[in-house]
Amino acid sequence: MSAMEKSLIDRRFEDIEENLKVIRENIAQAALESGRAASDVRLMAVTKTVEPIFINHAIDLGIDLIGENKVQELESKWEHLHLEHCEVHLIGHLQTNKVKKIVGRVSMIQSVDSTHLAREVSRQSAARNAATDILLEVNIGREESKTGFLPEQLEEALGEISALPSVRVQGLMAIPPICGSESEARKIFSNMHQLFVDISAKKLDNISMNILSMGMSGDYRPAILEGANLVRIGSALFGARMY
Repeated sequence: MSAMEKSLIDRRFEDIEENLKVIRENIAQAALESGRAASDVRLMAVTKTVEPIFINHAIDLGIDLIGENKVQELESKWEHLHLEHCEVHLIGHLQTNKVKKIVGRVSMIQSVDSTHLAREVSRQSAARNAATDILLEVNIGREESKTGFLPEQLEEALGEISALPSVRVQGLMAIPPICGSESEARKIFSNMHQLFVDISAKKLDNISMNILSMGMSGDYRPAILEGANLVRIGSALFGARMY
């Protein structure tokens, strides 16, 4: 490694350290404003396109949860990551033919967007004598370009998925539409939180509502203010993505 390369890596290490400090302060403040403790909101580091050296640095700084979007990218990084004290979730769209590659390796699949996918996760988990924790992805903005359950589809889907062996629903996940203002974002996040609360109140068999995963680099503050307890932050931590 040349002196210039080392200098660039050290600079990015410093940026990650400073970014993480700011993010943690922002999470703590938003949690406080929403009547909760900072410890009530979990931070996920989203590692799409991030090299293992920088992911490991974040883990060394105390990150205990990372999220990857693509199975293939996660497979390419796996042996280089220091995961002894760090969970891994899959958060991107998952094709059914990739399920067998990921079941048993990740702690949770956050992006279960159809009953068809849930059935395949169940089937592959059972084949490995394992149980897989999942979140159901909700298309809260009703965007045609996005996958996920529409709010009115959710209860029927939960009823079907609750009967599947080897999967455990732990909550909901959403990627809201891009909003022009914080107040607009808060309205969408509020709708998502209300859905989460309503389902929790139904006390459906074999369904837990422990996790509400919403909010990313540009909108995690309003998400927390409206009840998120897990936020997924990538570029605000690691810097702009390099494709």
